[in-house]
Amino acid sequence: MIKSKKNGELIIISGTTCAGKGTVVQELLKRNGNLEVSTSYTSREKRDGEVDGKDYFFVTDQEFENMIKNDEFLEYAKVQYAKYYGTSKKEVKKLLEKGKDVILEIDVQGAQQIKKLFPETILIFIMAPSMSEVKRRIKARGKESNEQIIERFKTAYNEINEIHKYNYVVVNDVLEDAVKKVEAILISEKCRVDRIEEISLENQEEIIHEFLIDKNFENKPIEIK
Repeated sequence: MIKSKKNGELIIISGTTCAGKGTVVQELLKRNGNLEVSTSYTSREKRDGEVDGKDYFFVTDQEFENMIKNDEFLEYAKVQYAKYYGTSKKEVKKLLEKGKDVILEIDVQGAQQIKKLFPETILIFIMAPSMSEVKRRIKARGKESNEQIIERFKTAYNEINEIHKYNYVVVNDVLEDAVKKVEAILISEKCRVDRIEEISLENQEEIIHEFLIDKNFENKPIEIK
């Protein structure tokens, strides 16, 4: 019998602005009962429709900086418009120890911080099909000035240059297709040999089989000539 590790897997979803990464994550959560999202902290203002404790934990700059001093973050960064975003150590650890697979939706800078601490982290980058589509999606929001749109474009190009640091890239052209690709990635990661904790013999038949093999065959190393 093959036993997977007791702790869950840590999965990071990053992507360019307006790539639809948040929508992809929400679809994954609906379809996968063992998948949990770790709610991040931010010092930015709450947007219409966002819920404190669900979308983010909203705090002030001062509160965030106090948490940094107390070493409460797995990663944090000052990103768009000089506002803080960070992932709580306590929150992630609690979910992983329960055997839950934890998904983090964070930026490129934060992803690399976590990868250094936990090399087994699965990194997935979500992209829009083109930059013209990014422009269309930003304008469709109708909430940002030209200066803010330009700033988002600059950030997007910088993020694209970091793709080589990720394990996988998924283009979000059709949402259903993008979600299926991410699900396939997660399934394949679970099947990797280095993620197996142990192989044990579960019944008498298996034990007898192993006993007979040991008796009839010598266990010699394979020599490649």
